[in-house]
Amino acid sequence: MLTATDQTLCRQFAELLSYPSAELPTTLSACTALLQQKSPAAVDALQRFADFVQTHTTAQVEELFTATFDLQPACHPYVGYQLCGESQQRGMFLMQLNQIYRRHGFVAGVELPDHLCTLLRFIGTKSPPDCSLELIEDGLLPVLTKILQGLEEGNHPYVELLQSLQRFLVATVDGVTELPAVGRQKESCS
Repeated sequence: MLTATDQTLCRQFAELLSYPSAELPTTLSACTALLQQKSPAAVDALQRFADFVQTHTTAQVEELFTATFDLQPACHPYVGYQLCGESQQRGMFLMQLNQIYRRHGFVAGVELPDHLCTLLRFIGTKSPPDCSLELIEDGLLPVLTKILQGLEEGNHPYVELLQSLQRFLVATVDGVTELPAVGRQKESCS
């Protein structure tokens, strides 16, 4: 089962991967502090992203965010798009996500239900444990790998943020799957 700290970190990463706001430095600081306890392997990458945010203006961070996630199709932050492209399968995936969200009283907001941030918020608030693991293992982790491959190699600051999230999610899944299956609530996303 994901811990309360895991859920908080999912919500914080959702904020970090949203369009940059004035709260970005505060969220970065809080996320770094929690990661120190939960997933030290993810801290260095997040700190490099925080260094970028501290040394650039808000306008520069906003411009890089838009250039990265809105203008590069290989980096679009939509899980269904990354896994299925613009296909009927993605449409079915979106419908299933909406059904899951309704069943658990989650409101996706203005983004499509397969947006990376929306999934992280769901996992961080209303998602049942096995559903969270399924979304992480079958959705978020493969998509993060794909997006990271789509970014230019080198010193791209969002690579650092995405790698930090990826390391945290891997550590979370590894920590949960090491627990015995007996006693774990069995409610998948299906």
